[in-house]
Amino acid sequence: MTIDVSNPRDEVYNFLDVMANHEPFTNHMMREWEYSGPDRGIGSKARVKVSAGGRTDTIDIEVISADPPATIVERNIGAGGRRIATGTYTLEDLPSGGTRIVFEYAWQQAPLSERLTSPLVRAYLRRANERAMQRLAEQLAARQGAAAS
Repeated sequence: MTIDVSNPRDEVYNFLDVMANHEPFTNHMMREWEYSGPDRGIGSKARVKVSAGGRTDTIDIEVISADPPATIVERNIGAGGRRIATGTYTLEDLPSGGTRIVFEYAWQQAPLSERLTSPLVRAYLRRANERAMQRLAEQLAARQGAAAS
């Protein structure tokens, strides 16, 4: 998923670096956020509930790598430890002064049921993540507008 925003890269990075800032743009798919660890950076954690396809799962998210102001990597563990994935945000400066945000979700391992239905699971995740990126862009625009006021 890729989206361009007018906010400078440092501002986007600083927003994404705070785990609690992820809740408002992902709460259409992730609910009941509980936070632990530091507020930002490596070791920042959240436990969330996800409901999809009539199933509910608890997912543990932890920032495992960060390279300011370019990348943030989160590890996600769900399905009772049988699903391990990473979500990586890569931020690039745009010639216009804004930022290109690239989000990549990649499974390291997944339960057999998810592997067998991977085209459906991936389609659901693609739509949900596209919506999250749109909501992220809206929130960043609102923050930029509020700062300009």
